[in-house]
Amino acid sequence: MIQKRRDFLTKAVIFDLDGLLIDSEVISLMMYQQMVHEYGHKMTKKMYTQNYSGRSAAQNMYSLINNFDLPLTFEEGIMKSQKIEKKLLKNGISLKESALELLQFLRKNDYRIALASSSTPERAIRILKTTHIDCYFDCLTFANEVTNGKPSPEIFIKTSIKLQQPLSECLILEDSEAGIQAAYSAKISVICVPDIKYPRPCYAKMTKKIYSSLKDIIIYLKINKKIK
Repeated sequence: MIQKRRDFLTKAVIFDLDGLLIDSEVISLMMYQQMVHEYGHKMTKKMYTQNYSGRSAAQNMYSLINNFDLPLTFEEGIMKSQKIEKKLLKNGISLKESALELLQFLRKNDYRIALASSSTPERAIRILKTTHIDCYFDCLTFANEVTNGKPSPEIFIKTSIKLQQPLSECLILEDSEAGIQAAYSAKISVICVPDIKYPRPCYAKMTKKIYSSLKDIIIYLKINKKIK
């Protein structure tokens, strides 16, 4: 049975990166499509959203090699995927609509801000600096800091500890089902802003809200501020 979280005054906001803050899911899809195409396979958007979206590069590479029977070691697969992604990123990467506005609102109103990403630190920090939003975050947590990636709650629990903030005062922003499950399992309120896939009903029930834009989060937090 899905239990809704009580409303507490939000004091810290934890962001996912890919598909939530930056418009990168399409790039990830293209990267994996190119990889499997080289070996005579095809990956559809549906396959990507159901099996790879929201998960760490390591999780995805193990799945990719097994699901498509690729003649690669894990290390070779990671190196190949990084090389393809680097080429795709040469064209630049964009922030999601209203991402900067939301970060500015949070900083102006003294919220604690964190990032909990399934990405590697090198890749994520490079993207944060390229998009000029690295200065907004109080702490960063990456896949290499946890034993189990999303949908395990480990990365969010670790991030709340870094923030020195009670779970009840944190709010997680996610775009993927894996992220929603991780937040729910961590007993932290989560709002979903879907990217390439709307969450299935069983995951939608785990969220506090589902919005179409990050701008809606500002309105939500303004209302939340009135909660005593």
